[in-house]
Amino acid sequence: MFNSRLGCSSISFRHQDLPTALRTISGLGCEEIDLGALPGVCDHVPYDLDAAAVAAVTADVVASGLRVRSVNGDIGDLNAVLDADAQSARNRHLDALLTLAAGIGAKALVLPCGALGHEPVRSIDEDLDTIAAQLLGARRRADEFGVELWTESLHFLRFCWNLERAELLAERLAGSGVGIVMDFSHIVAAGEDPLDYLERHRGRIAHVHLRDAVPGNINLSIGNGDADFAAGLSALAAHGYAGHFSLELETRDVTHDERPAAAAKAASFITDLI
Repeated sequence: MFNSRLGCSSISFRHQDLPTALRTISGLGCEEIDLGALPGVCDHVPYDLDAAAVAAVTADVVASGLRVRSVNGDIGDLNAVLDADAQSARNRHLDALLTLAAGIGAKALVLPCGALGHEPVRSIDEDLDTIAAQLLGARRRADEFGVELWTESLHFLRFCWNLERAELLAERLAGSGVGIVMDFSHIVAAGEDPLDYLERHRGRIAHVHLRDAVPGNINLSIGNGDADFAAGLSALAAHGYAGHFSLELETRDVTHDERPAAAAKAASFITDLI
């Protein structure tokens, strides 16, 4: 058995439909998932998330018997400047994701740290203010559903792509109840040091994603990149981190047929480090 704090994101098996991916994860011996709801990355949750879609996904997840740590979703570019109609549409999408998260017993909904791309819409500070305001509003709404709100920052492909911007966003969210998701692969891909990230985010990390990387490339299997998981997990433990971990193996160095074995190998390796 793997450590009970270690789960597997459904993104790891995004090439399969949701019921098949859930059976694959359960068959590996994992008892917990993160549910991927990222359009263009993982289509296990439809982007057009009407009531029927929420009910269908909820039924699939509940039937699997797997615990859900988080729903990893997206409600659009959080640094975009929205008019009233666009904000209303975003709020409806948020409510649908929160309804899903509550229905499957997820601890949290995870939202991104801004648009895909590093250039600001207005300025770095104004965009960070906008992102923080959107996350704070989403957190207040999540409270009504009994769900926590987390953001994955830093994220190499998104606005808060490096340590500086991630820290500036974290400062804006300090004391707000919005948790921070740490992803080893994005930190390494950005050319940053996970231990430096941990020092700057001490006490703020709510969840940890696990995948390997080299500078510029986030899509490597654990052991095939530069991430020092032993040092990172040791530092997390020394900081008192008591949260969970998820294998998010959106890798491109194995075939689809090789993915279950690669995931099991990674889970065994990480279990020995936790």
